[in-house]
Amino acid sequence: MEVMERLTRREQGEVPAPGRPSRRGRRVLIAFVAGAAVLGGVLVLLPWDGGDAPPPAPGPAALARGAVTTGVPAALPDLAALIGDRETHLRAHPLDGASWAVLGAAYVEQGRRTADGANWPKAEKALRTSLRTGPERNPQALEGLAALAVARRDFPTAKKWGESAVRAAPKRWTAHAVLIGAYTGLGDDKGVGRALEKVMELRPGAPAVGALAAGVYRDRGWREDAAARISDAAAAAGAPAERAAYLEQAGRLAFERGEREEALRFFQEALRTDPDQRAAQAGQGRALAALGRTTEALSAYQAALAKQPTPEYALELGELYESLGLGQAARVEYDLLRERARDAEAAGADEQLVLGLLDADHGDPAAAVERLRAEWGRQPGTAVADALGWALHRTGADEEALEFATLATDGDKGGGGVRSALYVFHRGVIEKELGRSGPARRHLGEALTINPYFSPLRAPEARRALTELGEPPVEGPPD
Repeated sequence: MEVMERLTRREQGEVPAPGRPSRRGRRVLIAFVAGAAVLGGVLVLLPWDGGDAPPPAPGPAALARGAVTTGVPAALPDLAALIGDRETHLRAHPLDGASWAVLGAAYVEQGRRTADGANWPKAEKALRTSLRTGPERNPQALEGLAALAVARRDFPTAKKWGESAVRAAPKRWTAHAVLIGAYTGLGDDKGVGRALEKVMELRPGAPAVGALAAGVYRDRGWREDAAARISDAAAAAGAPAERAAYLEQAGRLAFERGEREEALRFFQEALRTDPDQRAAQAGQGRALAALGRTTEALSAYQAALAKQPTPEYALELGELYESLGLGQAARVEYDLLRERARDAEAAGADEQLVLGLLDADHGDPAAAVERLRAEWGRQPGTAVADALGWALHRTGADEEALEFATLATDGDKGGGGVRSALYVFHRGVIEKELGRSGPARRHLGEALTINPYFSPLRAPEARRALTELGEPPVEGPPD
């Protein structure tokens, strides 16, 4: 019982783990781990720092392990092979902390790629088992738990585990990398900057680092720098799955600039490179809809959702249906979104942001405000500020709504602030409702300048609002 109490206290952070358990402790651990049958980001794990886990035999499993241990995306078939290999190995070697960490990493990446929340509890159990069975300094497992928390949108927990991983291994670049996601979700722009600087110092020139930098530059509004970084990352990527992930990111950046044809080319190339790149398939739907090719767009969204049922894709598809006057089809997608969000939250994910967006525009705005206020209190990122401001507007609380809309579009934040057509549109509509015609006209026009096709529902609304505002008054010469 003493060993089990120590294990429990260690999991709660009260005492450090021993480097090696005693013989009695090992017997208890074997019983514990064997009793928990083998369960079933790119997660960034570097090679194990002293464990005795044998690598998988050459083949798909080895390829996937090479990917998840060096900070790059892995192919889904290779991930499945790695998971099967490590599960088999751990049935015979349940105290192999290194393999538990690799297995947890693979579950996180598979869950992220498939939007299957069933992976989250399995990943958590594997990673916590690695903490129990591994050495005292176990940055692999700590980092894995941070990546899992980012995938679940639980950014305070991601920060806790990520900072623990950095303390355990300060020169481990992947530990700093996972903190970028945590700090972004918490709205900690300075923390993001520090983490990115450290990553670039420790791993200069790596394609994965270029992709991370592109994401940060995008959030700062440095669109040209972001595009250059992700283009270089895609050109230098090794395996097809890695290249496809960076091409998909390049497509998102191009679409946000309103470059429909270029975005579509990136998304199509990503799919040709890796047919399992479902984010690119959803992006293809986005670009096709902007090009007026709605039948193809609907097919692309449906195909993406069939393999990666992400709630955000369901919201996009529902709004595309709604823009086409297909209200019943839209409601089906919104109902499916709620069902998928419930399943994800049952697996430990936080889906309050997407549910708040859904309620604000297609449900109960007051419920959206309640959800998003709680979310803002827990993890005040830019996306939450925008969503809460919009939900407040939908309930008529426009003065307070403008405070949050301003936060979301603040040009001084984070070195420039994300240039999001949707966020600027939200601010313009709120200002129009408050009778602030000049700022409203400016922000609605800016939204359409950033991306004239940002939403099949909201872009036409922006044009109508500008028409209602009319031209600005012409001022005569001063007396």
